Amino acid sequence: MKIHFIVLATAAFLSGANLRVFDALLPNIAAEFDVTHATAAIVIAAFTLAYGLFQIIYGPIGDRYGRIKTVSVATGIVAVGSLGSAHAQDLEWLTALRFLTGIGAAGIIPVSLAWIGDQTTYENRQASLGNFISFILLGQILGPSLGGALAEFSSWRTIFYFFSISFFIMTLILFLVAHKYQSTHSVKKTSTLPNHPFRNYSNILKDPWCQTVLVMVHLEGALFYGSFAFVGAWIKTELNLDYMTIGLLLSGFGLGGVLYTISIRRLQTLMGEVGFVLTGALILFLFFVALPVMHSEVLVGAWCIFGGFGFYILHNTLQTKATEMYPQARGTAISVFAMSLFSGQAVGTIFFGLLTTLFGYTLSFISVGVCVLTLSLFFAKKLNVNLRRI
Repeated sequence: MKIHFIVLATAAFLSGANLRVFDALLPNIAAEFDVTHATAAIVIAAFTLAYGLFQIIYGPIGDRYGRIKTVSVATGIVAVGSLGSAHAQDLEWLTALRFLTGIGAAGIIPVSLAWIGDQTTYENRQASLGNFISFILLGQILGPSLGGALAEFSSWRTIFYFFSISFFIMTLILFLVAHKYQSTHSVKKTSTLPNHPFRNYSNILKDPWCQTVLVMVHLEGALFYGSFAFVGAWIKTELNLDYMTIGLLLSGFGLGGVLYTISIRRLQTLMGEVGFVLTGALILFLFFVALPVMHSEVLVGAWCIFGGFGFYILHNTLQTKATEMYPQARGTAISVFAMSLFSGQAVGTIFFGLLTTLFGYTLSFISVGVCVLTLSLFFAKKLNVNLRRI
């Protein structure tokens, strides 16, 4: 189990970096192709839309043919899409190639989460997921920092050459691990799972509690990720910092998540799941409401750490609940969950871009903070009822 976890966690590390690399590159992309920040954000929306939509394919494939094999195919697609992105000559081609990259990325983290759900008890799952997420977060720390540094001293295209080579190597490693370490037990377990993906999807979508979790994570993705994609652009506009510094500041978000994973076991005993939701919601509310008045790079960096800590308290609770939505086809259930999250991010990115164009960054960020708090209070009430039924 250890070698499987390390390999999947390494793939998740690269995927996390790939996922957040455009947080620092958005102003640079907009400048190169001579478009507004809102227009350049279509590249982010394309990636996240593909990431969300193609979850419905990877979940059943992982249930049927094995999770690690599925992840190896996904990393191969990311490698090809990243190589193409490095050569894109206009915004339209870059958008299309990031869409292709999103198709591949869709099969890495969610399928790995399903594997962890298979291997751990529910009591230990939040901590196991936290350990796995720490690799994703380290990647998210690297992504904006590396992207910003390369944009400052070389070219934004260089980062995609790096990703292409890294994901090609990861594909080979995953394939070898899946071939060498797949046990008879794993084969039997996979082959006895329900082989009716449409029925599984129908059962998940009809269940009231599943509906609550899916709507919650969709709106969470739209509100948080949709707006956070513009924090780098806001920093550039308000503080006029270089791209490397912007990347370092945005990396604070991932650092805040790492701090959460370090303290997760202690927090569990103090708060419980409802407490996690309420605490995360309050922190995110404060993050978005106060962000527009941060006019120092030190304050912005510290505030990103604070916001990352709050986000992962909330999001990891949702993620843990997702692993138990439909245990008999866990990969399918988590695919629906991830599809809801990242389709929300795609919609939210476009909507927040329009919102900033009409009302500016300050009112837009404050509106997101109020909406996140309201949504989380609603979910906390629903979660409390669900826990009493267990």
